[in-house]
Amino acid sequence: MHPAPRHPAPRDTARRDPRPAPAGAPAPRVSVVVIGYNDRAHIADAVRSALAQGPAVAEVIAVDDCSTDGSAGLLARLASGEPRLRVVRRETNSGGCGSPRNTGVDAATAPYVMFLDSDDVLPPGAADALLSAATRADAEVAGGLCVRRELPSGREQPWQAPLYTAHTVLERPAERPRLVHDTLCVNKLYRTGFLRAHGIRFPEGRFLYEDFVFTARVLAASPRIALVPDRVYVWQVRRSAERLSLSLDREHIANWTARVEACARAYDILLGAGQRELARAARAKFLDHEVRMYARDLILRDTPYQRAWWTHTRQYLARYDAADWEPDPAAPGRLLGRVVLASPEPRDLPRLRELAARPARLLPPYARAADGAPVWSPGLPEVSLAALLARPVATLPLAVDAELRPRARASLLRLRLHELYGRVAGAGPREVRAEWRAREDGRTRGRATVPLTPSGADGWTARVPVDLAGLGSGTWDLRLTLRFADGARREVTAHAFTGAGRLRRHAVPSAVYGVLLAQPYATHSGALALRVATGPGGVLRVARGRLRRLLHWEPGRPTNSRRTADERRGDGRT
Repeated sequence: MHPAPRHPAPRDTARRDPRPAPAGAPAPRVSVVVIGYNDRAHIADAVRSALAQGPAVAEVIAVDDCSTDGSAGLLARLASGEPRLRVVRRETNSGGCGSPRNTGVDAATAPYVMFLDSDDVLPPGAADALLSAATRADAEVAGGLCVRRELPSGREQPWQAPLYTAHTVLERPAERPRLVHDTLCVNKLYRTGFLRAHGIRFPEGRFLYEDFVFTARVLAASPRIALVPDRVYVWQVRRSAERLSLSLDREHIANWTARVEACARAYDILLGAGQRELARAARAKFLDHEVRMYARDLILRDTPYQRAWWTHTRQYLARYDAADWEPDPAAPGRLLGRVVLASPEPRDLPRLRELAARPARLLPPYARAADGAPVWSPGLPEVSLAALLARPVATLPLAVDAELRPRARASLLRLRLHELYGRVAGAGPREVRAEWRAREDGRTRGRATVPLTPSGADGWTARVPVDLAGLGSGTWDLRLTLRFADGARREVTAHAFTGAGRLRRHAVPSAVYGVLLAQPYATHSGALALRVATGPGGVLRVARGRLRRLLHWEPGRPTNSRRTADERRGDGRT
């Protein structure tokens, strides 16, 4: 049972923090808890990034979870020349991240504590930004922006950026229900006494997604929270690593069952503390984030995995009540959940994959019940799509098919926009802007705007010229913006048309490069993307890569069970 909130306040009291730091007041300092297990290659960088925070950091506590790779010796050598570094070695390996973090909190002596994983880093100024916000607001918790850095490309994506757009103080978490979406513990600073007074700890042992439970316990205690727009954590994602992190290794059903268990415990903690609004938000987040993320991969799994995932998800969704499906029953995650709940066996996996994409795409057929009401399919008429009729066109899960035909002179992108229960025609589609976005750094090229032309009663088409040489080498994602007569716009990705021979590699003569290779392909969520290799050197690198894959291919091994990092990123999120 959690104590009553310490800072009762009416709703909507979030405010900007106008108060200056107290003049001449001694600055409280921070304990940074760095945890690691058999990560000798990276833990020194993590520790150094914590020490480099400057005077704000009173101590760095490196908790070695009984490593066997020489990490302990490396940390001991670092500590011999750095008085602020303390090394704590656990006698047995815990199998997870929760126990070593608890060990670090128990050892902390500073007024505030923050966490750092051995394969990540703190950017310069992170501790100062969080500490300043916490002390000015007298907040028990301060949070800032985390960026996910994909390695080796270095591409960065902000994590839950809408929460961290301005300096803000929340008297209680319920003022910002979206806080439940940021389940990370590492982009935050916590008052050490607050954690100890409320008994807030991580689950012990091998418990995946321990952050979910810890964050729920923090929110349940209703702390005052300060939010800052500063970058305070760099989460380094190494998908090509020989041993994936616990959260990224999603090949086995145990990962999903562990994630569901963590989400269920988080909900129970919030509801048990009387935080009903946050508990509802947690269940909505499960549909919009967890279900969508795993549904995108479901078609890649084998039949036993699909059935186990479907059964376990249905069992959990059966706990939802009517209010959990509101207020937006047409949201993609809720539609996905309703389909799973309505069918005892896996079904419509290609269509579910498209609906799980970001932005969502609802592919035809567009069925109707006997009374004319929109429904998921004739086989599942109980899953109503009537709520789509009330959604603004700019939020609809519009579906556009795309087919790229590489040619020597002018390559052509063919697009087809589908009607959706009369909503598209009612808005009056006028034109589409197409652009190609580089996977590596987000730059855009090949932007073109063309009209949409009616094609029968159920669609509109467009033809977009594509200059492959102008794109250059790299992996390119197609992004479309639909424009309507009433001024509305809808940004979408396109469903890759997978007819016979459509997604194959083409060698195209080029006046600029002599020759280039172009391969349209479908990302793991079904969107059209494009790889381009230019010149004889680029062509040779592609040939060598294909040869290496053939040499390492094992008979009987599914070729689609583990796609490359580029393919898996596509237009999805983890």
